[in-house]
Amino acid sequence: MTLKRSLDELQTIVAATDDFFSERRIDPALRMPVDLSIEELFVNLVKYNQGTDRDISLRLDWVGDAVQVSLTDYDVDPYDPTQPPELDVEAPLAARRPNGMGLYLVSKMVDAIHYEYRNRESKVTFTKRMAPGHA
Repeated sequence: MTLKRSLDELQTIVAATDDFFSERRIDPALRMPVDLSIEELFVNLVKYNQGTDRDISLRLDWVGDAVQVSLTDYDVDPYDPTQPPELDVEAPLAARRPNGMGLYLVSKMVDAIHYEYRNRESKVTFTKRMAPGHA
């Protein structure tokens, strides 16, 4: 699926994940971490890769017992969301920096996350597995 470089596309993303989960009858327990992770990564691509007006590609796949999601951004400088800034999650809220919490949460919600950059193309892929014993 192709998405405009706009936060207005978040509604389109939610509708697409809803259809994806419904059509495949995927355990709804996976829905929240998948939705939140896609949203955080998409917002970061829009927010930090401002040197381009190219669309962003979103791909959702069901692989074995897992949802696999890829977001690809084109004609951009490297931006590796798998390497968030240092974050002290034990610090009082008033002492925390505003950046990095979302990517930290993504890293805790998904089972695997991978980043690749080649020829000004930035691709992040994450996997969220179904809990053992669920079908």
